[in-house]
Amino acid sequence: MRAVVTRVTEASVAIDGKIVGQIGKGFLVLLGVREGDTEEIAKKIADKICGLRVFEDENGKMNINPADAGASLLIVSQFTLYADCKSRRPGFSNAARPETAIPLYELVIAECRARGFTVETGEFGADMKVASVNDGPVTILLDSEEL
Repeated sequence: MRAVVTRVTEASVAIDGKIVGQIGKGFLVLLGVREGDTEEIAKKIADKICGLRVFEDENGKMNINPADAGASLLIVSQFTLYADCKSRRPGFSNAARPETAIPLYELVIAECRARGFTVETGEFGADMKVASVNDGPVTILLDSEEL
């Protein structure tokens, strides 16, 4: 599983011109599920997202986790994080099929909500327009193979 976590001052996702998810201060999370990912991996990614200490403390140091910063999460499915770019036309055979990916995507969302976070989402498989105002910018790549 891969997650691109961007600290934002605001972010939103729209489908057919209608905003379906929107947050202020928090994390925009683009989440990709790979073939072979498990519930254990989903829980581990959720734990890492919820614990990233990348908000600034009173000294301007990245030392505060999202809960203590009062942050929200916008989690958007992103199968293209598993693009194989050996050729100029990417292949996506490493991305999990929807019947595997959807339950794991939903588990990450549920795990984050269980930790007390407000979590907004996009819609799995939809053509979405994602907007964000990056803060810092701070962008972290989480890969379950490296956690």
